[in-house]
Amino acid sequence: MDRLIYTSMTGAKHLMHRQDTLAQNLANASTTGYRADTVALRAVPVRGNEAGTRVFTVETTTGSDFASGPMQSTGRPLDVAVQGPGWIAVQALDGNEAYTRAGNLQVGADGTLQLPNGLPVLGEGGPITVPADAQLSVAPDGTVSAATANSPTVNQVGRIKLVNPDSAELEKGLDGLFRVRGGDPAGADESVRLAEGTLEGSNVNVVEAMIGMIAAARQFEMQMKLLSTAEQNEQKAGSMLSNF
Repeated sequence: MDRLIYTSMTGAKHLMHRQDTLAQNLANASTTGYRADTVALRAVPVRGNEAGTRVFTVETTTGSDFASGPMQSTGRPLDVAVQGPGWIAVQALDGNEAYTRAGNLQVGADGTLQLPNGLPVLGEGGPITVPADAQLSVAPDGTVSAATANSPTVNQVGRIKLVNPDSAELEKGLDGLFRVRGGDPAGADESVRLAEGTLEGSNVNVVEAMIGMIAAARQFEMQMKLLSTAEQNEQKAGSMLSNF
């Protein structure tokens, strides 16, 4: 009975967290370049000389799903999508280097190439700055070129840093950006290529996420019933013992 109570209690707690994860994935089903979070449940014995019968159910965050999302053609010159494995380097709010698959780029008020949330896109020497009112294009290797009305000559203004670290070395932060474990920046990878005028959608499978939420809700109800059963058994056992 003791084992049943602990297993059911912790199982219900972590099923609620699984619902949160699935809801987070569903909320980002239309977010450009989003990578779905993945979780798993497992049983772990409680350590201690007097806790041999207790078993906790804990959730293990297995990381993220690195499968590619659907590609959508937009025709916009500053929309780029990473073809195959690889990442676009950006400067996070803490000033450190981070990585994303979102390629819906834009030019900020200060002339820097950035994401819609204002994070600068990194080049070989830091954030990329472009001339005002320039017509921009992005080559498959990440080279950013600009042409202005005053000068028909196309000039290179920078090259987007493209990286491809091992997925096992990456971890997602609370801001949705990925970083290399340990904090060291990844080196540029010449083999990573971009597709201009294209955006990569979220890799969240909406149907699977909905089915997962339904399954988690039913499993939560089962854990609650097990707790109720344990309570009833305890009451019956107490009633039987009181007759002796």
